Amino acid sequence: MQSANQTNILLESGTNELEIMEFTIENELFGINVAKVKEIMMASPVKPMQKSHPVIEGIYKPRDQVITVIDLAKYLNLAPSTHPEKDIFIITSFNRLDFAFHVHTVVGIDRISWTMMQKPDQIIYGGGEGVATAIAEYQNRLITILDVEKIVTEISPPTGIQYSDLERLGDRGRNDKPILVVEDSMMLSKMIVESLHRAGYVNTIKVNNGKEAWDYLEEVKSSGDEIERHVACIVSDIEMPQMDGHRFTKLVKDDPLLKALPLILFSSLINDEMKKKGQLLGADEQISKPEIANLVSLIDQLTADKDTETKKDTETKEEALAR
Repeated sequence: MQSANQTNILLESGTNELEIMEFTIENELFGINVAKVKEIMMASPVKPMQKSHPVIEGIYKPRDQVITVIDLAKYLNLAPSTHPEKDIFIITSFNRLDFAFHVHTVVGIDRISWTMMQKPDQIIYGGGEGVATAIAEYQNRLITILDVEKIVTEISPPTGIQYSDLERLGDRGRNDKPILVVEDSMMLSKMIVESLHRAGYVNTIKVNNGKEAWDYLEEVKSSGDEIERHVACIVSDIEMPQMDGHRFTKLVKDDPLLKALPLILFSSLINDEMKKKGQLLGADEQISKPEIANLVSLIDQLTADKDTETKKDTETKEEALAR
């Protein structure tokens, strides 16, 4: 048993790098963000659960917590292990939930730049969008970075974004403030945009990663228009190919023209450690998926605060001119 926190590999904030734990299933190489890994353990017998999803092996209790075990080989339509006695459970934690992913071997941990990762161009291993968040090429190896959030949401839809959560916000009017959504998952971006539209924020700009978002903001700056006419608030994921959310946040908050833009990190990775990183980079708020109603409330608050600041600045300038 090894804790992921014992790897002694520490990432600096905003470097646009990712640590991935590499593992195999039927000799194919996959990866998962180390930030989502609590520990790795030898596979153990599990208690089957009646009427559960076919890829759920069952539950087990390594200590004081009952954890659901997902058979990744079965989910990916790959062959079962030929040496099950050597199999591994990767214990993960994201979206404030813990799961064990049953894999065949763990290869190790590597530190890779997001610029070395590409979004898959076509569907792989089933599913409407595919289950790879990125394909990494590293030391002559191709590593499929699995979208474990999508896997869990497919198996248990209630763990994902729920439109019904927006009902507690009450009746809301139309709001034309432009909201920039930075999210690489096609499924999640559609749900986020749809949620914002239902909450009244009908003017949304959707981009696939931090690089596309930064390119968009550079175009806005070069236009000479007021920034707020094009972006009133940014909602960004953290895990994204080409440029991650932390690097993007650093660029925005280091820019004299953009640093006043409210920026919210909306990610399954948000925990105490990640919050410290986000705060150091200047993120205005950080919230864990799938808390969509809380996200909308934060956008309300941050854009209202921005309006108040703008009004005060205008009044100050008018007073100065009156003198």
